[in-house]
Amino acid sequence: MGNRAGGRRTGPKCIAIVGPFSSGKTTLLEAILARTGAIPRQNPVSSGNTVSDHSAEARAHAMSVEATVATTEFMGDTMTFIDCPGSIEFAFEAEPVLAACDVAVVVAEADEKKIPALQLIMRRLDELRVPRILFLNKIDKSIAGVRETLKMLQPASTLPLLLRQIPLRKDGAVIGSIDLALERAYIYREYAKSEVAEIPGDDKAREIEARFSMLETLADHDDHLMEQLLEEIEPPKDAIFDDLAADLRDGAVTPVLIGTAEKGNGVLRLLKAIRHDAPDIEATRRRLGAPEGNATVVQVMKTIHTAHGGKLSVSRILSGQIADGSELYLSNGEVNKVSGIYRMLGKDQSKLPSAAIGDTVALGKLDDVRTGQTLTSAKGGIASLVELSPPQSVYAFALRPKERKDDVKMSAAIQRLAEEDPSLNLHHNQDSAETILSGHGEMHLRVVRERLEGKNQIPVEGHAPAVPYRETIRKPVEQRGRHKKQSGGHGQFGDVVLQIKPLARGSGFQFTDTITGGVVPKTYIQSVETGIRDYLKSGPLGFPVVDVAVNLSDGSYHAVDSSDMAFQMAAKLAMKEGMAACSPVLLEPVMKVVILTPSDATAKIIALIPQRRGQILGYDAREGWPGWDVVEATMPQAEIGDLIIELRSATAGVATYSASFSHMSELTGRLADDAMNANGKAA
Repeated sequence: MGNRAGGRRTGPKCIAIVGPFSSGKTTLLEAILARTGAIPRQNPVSSGNTVSDHSAEARAHAMSVEATVATTEFMGDTMTFIDCPGSIEFAFEAEPVLAACDVAVVVAEADEKKIPALQLIMRRLDELRVPRILFLNKIDKSIAGVRETLKMLQPASTLPLLLRQIPLRKDGAVIGSIDLALERAYIYREYAKSEVAEIPGDDKAREIEARFSMLETLADHDDHLMEQLLEEIEPPKDAIFDDLAADLRDGAVTPVLIGTAEKGNGVLRLLKAIRHDAPDIEATRRRLGAPEGNATVVQVMKTIHTAHGGKLSVSRILSGQIADGSELYLSNGEVNKVSGIYRMLGKDQSKLPSAAIGDTVALGKLDDVRTGQTLTSAKGGIASLVELSPPQSVYAFALRPKERKDDVKMSAAIQRLAEEDPSLNLHHNQDSAETILSGHGEMHLRVVRERLEGKNQIPVEGHAPAVPYRETIRKPVEQRGRHKKQSGGHGQFGDVVLQIKPLARGSGFQFTDTITGGVVPKTYIQSVETGIRDYLKSGPLGFPVVDVAVNLSDGSYHAVDSSDMAFQMAAKLAMKEGMAACSPVLLEPVMKVVILTPSDATAKIIALIPQRRGQILGYDAREGWPGWDVVEATMPQAEIGDLIIELRSATAGVATYSASFSHMSELTGRLADDAMNANGKAA
């Protein structure tokens, strides 16, 4: 009898459901909940009545836009499934979930176009060291053989894809499956338990071949099994199941089960594999590095703001137990009191008196707690076990309420949305006085806007953020500025001579003075610099001025009428007249852009870069990522605003990019005129 796995792991489990967009994740969750009796029947996704379709945005776009939590019971065990969005724009929803789950079910299908998206998911699971089972969905629609399909999918996985079942066909249609470990056939019945049957004689040879391939892979990690295969000794079934469980838990293989979630086929075998083979909370605790001891430790996986129940923190109990009213400490020592413990089934909640190790529950009214944080009953708290690092934002718009009275209300609403989605980024641009909301794609921010207008009843307006243009000069000029005013009593007098000249790109602003003989008293030299700096906030073209040196070389003053303000005004007058004669020119920011793309789309990406006034610096294979390339280029910031839409369109939704400032470049002609007109300044 095998003993590598040490038997079935009991206790509550947490399972993340992940996979490419439209692979059938929500359908699988519905099938699981129906099969376990958590819901009365399985609702099709098209009905808009699934457990995951509880938001208006999900229904409107026919896609999951946030993680959905649903707890159910199977064969006496508690299982919490968390359905994570498949779109790359909402992928960050899965990060805190994957960190604290025991196992991931990766839903995939025989679609070559979705392999890059599958690869992104598999690589993230590798990085987080999360064991995973692959559920090959829509098997009834697959034309290719299942082993050919696995060969197609294998490049997406660094771990061997271990086939545990093969389809049973009749007249070309899939009517069931053959379990290679049990050596048993199952005839599918829609929305019902499969019927056990003998393996048909015509399929026996195919089953023997597939089973031997499975055993060979298992033998790579079990010397005793390897000896049995070499000596042609049939290994006992319990030893095979032990190896299957051990290799899954050790992260040595990715077991592959097949089915059609839409019809409820293959769901029971998947549930049994999770129950018998998946690791438990102890393995997850070790993976996260949770401290030993009797203290309660809680990891927050998701934040929800409900309409009537307030804030809920969906959390995994890593150790100890928790009761209503318990006090939990953050790493900074802040204490939060639990007000309500709830079991989740989509938008529905049922109150619990307590929760214990392994449970996944929603904790009420933890106002100071954020997604990804770790809490403990130990006073003083502990360091967070999970570090959330959202990828760089790739899409943004400037946001404002249609009515000024909603300013404060909008800010509070966005703050709540950012608590629910830590990948949102909100900041105020001082130059343009714009509130900029940025995220991971056009759909990502569209959903945010819909939530502001729908859930929060705040009509908003959005537009592309202003490009931070600058201006500089091409030639030097010497200019006198004199401010003289007499209005009874003390007058105003300031007189300066400024030498204005261009500096090398990136030098900024330099101020000097060569005053001799006290023609401008030292008291007022600082005032001159203040006036110059104030003027440089908006030059003759209407933009902040950079890369300019100004020297105060001469001037005069009046013993009574000169003042700080008078010399500031004189400096501004000199700058205004002098800068116009310095051949001002507009500068635009140019970014270095690094694009990650599947190799089969590289040619398209390279072709679109010059269309956006970009220059290609080079491209190469993405290290450690077969089938992916890295393209580097420079591109004006003005051309990057909607770049992600075109990149995603060219790559079935998976390409992304990062951008960093490179340099400022002169902008002339029609584009410069357009920029100045948009800024309210005539060219």
